[in-house]
Amino acid sequence: MQTDVIVVGAGPTGLMLAHELSLAGVTVVVLEKERTRSTQSRAGGLQPRTAEVLDLRGLLEPLLADAPPQEGTGGHFAMLPVELDCRPWRTRYPRPVTLPQAQLEAFLEQRLRERGVPVLRGHAVTAVEQDPEGVSAGGIRGSYLVACDGAHSAVRRLLGVPFPGRTSGVSAVAADITLAARTDAVPGARRHFSEYVRASADFFGVLHPLDGDRYRLIFGKLSGDGPGREVPVAPEEIREVLHSVYGPGTELGELCAASRFGDATRQVERYREGRVLFAGDAAHIHMPIGGQGVNLGVQDAMNLGWKLAAAVRGWAPAGLLDSYHDERHPVAARVLQHTRAQTVLMNPGRNQDVAAVRDLMTELLRLPDTHRYISGMMSGLDIRYDGLGARMIDLDLTTEHGPTRMSELMHSGRGLLLSLDGKQRPVGGRSDRVDHITAKTADHVTAKTEEEGEALLIRPDGYVAWTAGDGTPLESALARWFG
Repeated sequence: MQTDVIVVGAGPTGLMLAHELSLAGVTVVVLEKERTRSTQSRAGGLQPRTAEVLDLRGLLEPLLADAPPQEGTGGHFAMLPVELDCRPWRTRYPRPVTLPQAQLEAFLEQRLRERGVPVLRGHAVTAVEQDPEGVSAGGIRGSYLVACDGAHSAVRRLLGVPFPGRTSGVSAVAADITLAARTDAVPGARRHFSEYVRASADFFGVLHPLDGDRYRLIFGKLSGDGPGREVPVAPEEIREVLHSVYGPGTELGELCAASRFGDATRQVERYREGRVLFAGDAAHIHMPIGGQGVNLGVQDAMNLGWKLAAAVRGWAPAGLLDSYHDERHPVAARVLQHTRAQTVLMNPGRNQDVAAVRDLMTELLRLPDTHRYISGMMSGLDIRYDGLGARMIDLDLTTEHGPTRMSELMHSGRGLLLSLDGKQRPVGGRSDRVDHITAKTADHVTAKTEEEGEALLIRPDGYVAWTAGDGTPLESALARWFG
């Protein structure tokens, strides 16, 4: 089989990347070793920036159409008892959007099938060969291959790509369960994540409601090594934790799904190896805390998709594809750093010295400037790449066709030249990759901030690449990002 791009891995990162490539007119095949999709809840929500990213493609509204009404609370940092409020970042999604990872994957996979993109399940990659013209894997030949196949990436292993970092020092479990009986220690409604944390003499536990009658239980031992990752999680293990942390009156109903995880922290040194690129957990892993993993991966895909499509279609300017590494590697490195800090601050073992630091950090987090900094970091709303403006605010606009939002103008996946002063500006024969729209902002918005100049050039991933007031010719910015 011949294709433009081979995507290995049908998790959120691989599926989102395949969607971006397909939207740009690039042929893509997704290979997934598992025959069926996992039903385990795993990640339980979308950070605000990821919600914005999906909104840029018109995916968020239909994704949430069948979801329960949003009852979410603000995000958290290290499970501290302070709800993170992202309203100062001027987002339509000031709280994380509650959504199980399995639902996101099912939705994206269905969208790909509707677009005619093959998602080949039960298709493990056992060899990868690349040459100056392309890559071969799993009986398929492509111009490029992107490894989105998770923390234990087969592609990374087959190519001998180093994955430096720190090995796991803890062993924990995430399990989806139902309860046959419960005590008052079991939360009966959604609360802020900090209220779910409990500990006994032997275990820490985090038990919170999912959909229907299911709960998600995260737990680990407070001393000694736990079982290895390959050891299945048994119902007896769950019962022991429930009795210890939530009282002997809390009884397991059904163990629906479970997996083990640790706090290993690793990152590949380069996100590109010739015609092979790495994204999501194949590129970086960290302790799963604060809802960072899925969000990093989806935003990797959003950054890479249009750049890789430009390379395949032959109009990518010099350095565009390599800018994927330059921009996304530091973002993940920062997440690896603050998840390590959060792992310490969680303090399930009730260390008195760490408790003192937690108390101080809680006080600091209630200060407006500190709160804004941490909320921007955890939500991804503060991401800013070198040489670019910030993310474009999703303004309410009026065009010749009527009221709209900035995000609705970017459903095509192309760049956007947005003229708010009514002037026509040439895009130099790039109409296949840049849409030029004239619009007016809503009366209550003053369009004079850095992200809201008289005219702006916005990349397909939603970041401002040029404004009329930055002193750079528009043509230079167009050539830099759109060939």
